[in-house]
Amino acid sequence: MRITIPVAKVLAALLAEPDEQHYGLDLMRVTGLPSGTLYPVLHRLSGAGWLAADWETIDPVAAGRPARRYYRLTAEGVAQARRALAELRAAIPDGRPSWGGSEPTGAPAW
Repeated sequence: MRITIPVAKVLAALLAEPDEQHYGLDLMRVTGLPSGTLYPVLHRLSGAGWLAADWETIDPVAAGRPARRYYRLTAEGVAQARRALAELRAAIPDGRPSWGGSEPTGAPAW
């Protein structure tokens, strides 16, 4: 899988809490990515087997909101994400990626 900056941001956010489930709006907030960038990345990660996605089981009427789709890294995804981000860090001269602005909140320190 090609690791672009948006993919790296999503992987870093998911690896910050690899056993937790995250929903799209939360990932948008943490990564700073718009939905038009985030959801294609999530789709690619799911297609590669790195990400599992499940719908929340709630009654939308009772909850007062639509059900959320939750995402979490698979065991393979955790291993591949760690490898990919390590390779990315190794390819950058000072070992820290330049995000083109402030790093996303909750992202692990590079």
